[in-house]
Amino acid sequence: MSATRLSDDARQQAQPTWAALFVSDLHLQPEMPNTAQAFLDFLQTRAHQARQLYLLGDIFEAWPGDDDLDDPFHARVAHAIRDVANQGTAVFWIAGNRDFLVGEQFAQVAGLTLLPDPFVTTIADQPFVLTHGDAYCTDDTAYMQFRAQVRMPQWQAGFLALPLAERKRIIAELRAGSRAAQKDKTYEIMDVNDDAIDAVFKETGARIMIQGHTHRPASHLHMINESRHVRHVLSDWDLDGTKPRGDWLAIDDQGRVHRYGLDGSVLTN
Repeated sequence: MSATRLSDDARQQAQPTWAALFVSDLHLQPEMPNTAQAFLDFLQTRAHQARQLYLLGDIFEAWPGDDDLDDPFHARVAHAIRDVANQGTAVFWIAGNRDFLVGEQFAQVAGLTLLPDPFVTTIADQPFVLTHGDAYCTDDTAYMQFRAQVRMPQWQAGFLALPLAERKRIIAELRAGSRAAQKDKTYEIMDVNDDAIDAVFKETGARIMIQGHTHRPASHLHMINESRHVRHVLSDWDLDGTKPRGDWLAIDDQGRVHRYGLDGSVLTN
């Protein structure tokens, strides 16, 4: 049995009905088939046991526009998500820094709802604030300037007007430039800024945040005016590298947050 796939026992094991599940930063691409298969397995097993599924950004390594849904790989993922929605699980999407061009056409095909970032919602009678997380990496001024540019409607309209092949070429160049730039940046600069996170807690009134983006799975305590706030960070997924990794978060009917490995094992927050 492949270590990158869920075991038959895991598939057959009775799972609790979760209020909500969360994943992010899968960076799906044909070049990482084991990671893609792990997500398809997750959709076929875990996701069906939840009333809500939240995809918190960078689900794809890159997204040049909804006209790329003709790509067989993209179509397969979209239809797998649609199968989850058709079975009664409400699916929600928050854009990441890699797939912020996902639009209404993809949402319709995949049967999901696009959400703003950040998004405040109530799950199991508890208020949560959900975000991809890149908007709060405010110490990385170069990235913040780039992010502001590419999120402008005018920029996106101009980019999407280009031929698909040209968009893919530009994205490949941008990714190469980003990888080179990251070599000169510290982990601290590329992480979220605590003051920016605290501001979100204050503005939203939520005491629990779930985010992706930084690829540093952990749970962080933020004390604001002597009040406890908790920020849960999701892992990225990589089942094709030398050190497989990935996780998912679940909220039970009491509003408690649980972290699991891709094999269903309980992980320590």
